[in-house]
Amino acid sequence: MSTPQMRSDAGEVYRHYLSAVMLHGHASAKACGLGATDLYALNTLDLAGAMTPGELGARTGLTTGPTTRLIDRLEQAGYVRRVPSYADRRKVIVEPIAKPSGLTEAMSGARDRVGTLLRSYTPEQLATLFDYFTQATTAYQQAGEEIRAREE
Repeated sequence: MSTPQMRSDAGEVYRHYLSAVMLHGHASAKACGLGATDLYALNTLDLAGAMTPGELGARTGLTTGPTTRLIDRLEQAGYVRRVPSYADRRKVIVEPIAKPSGLTEAMSGARDRVGTLLRSYTPEQLATLFDYFTQATTAYQQAGEEIRAREE
């Protein structure tokens, strides 16, 4: 079995894709009156659930001070609340309690277009795409952890 040949411009195509995703995230955040990091933090909380400020900081790549200011902004806007930890009352947990108004509308254009694109693929192609998404997520998370560990 031969190995498929990679496109000569694969790296550039992929970088264009990642840039488009990032720019869309920034535009969506702005449409909701948020900064990109704030929207990223809300997405992180939505996907992973309530967590300590330290965990949120680690997942967003922020140090303690900026994480505190991030949580303050999100709490003041009514998107999160700080509650005592059930396991250790000395700890605080950040819980998501609301989503930005306009977020669904801001994201709908990309969701609709990507949904149309995905419906054009065969089940086998979709399986490959979602296998890639799953494995690439882990690869990026591990690479990010390695970079942060070198910086410590």
